[in-house]
Amino acid sequence: MIFYESPHKLIKTLTDFITYFGNDRKISVSRELSKLHEETIRGSAEEVKSPFEKNAPRGEIVVIVAGKK
Repeated sequence: MIFYESPHKLIKTLTDFITYFGNDRKISVSRELSKLHEETIRGSAEEVKSPFEKNAPRGEIVVIVAGKK
């Protein structure tokens, strides 16, 4: 599944993914695609959420959630 998310709502969205999909669901969060400060973080939902709790996300965000195994 692919989601385009506001940086202001990203933490809540990731929390919802953990609640509904489980904290071990693989997720990729990319921001500022095709720009100078492009960044991608991959891992479990819990692992991906942690860096954004420490540093508030900025820019355009794309979240990709792996399918259920």
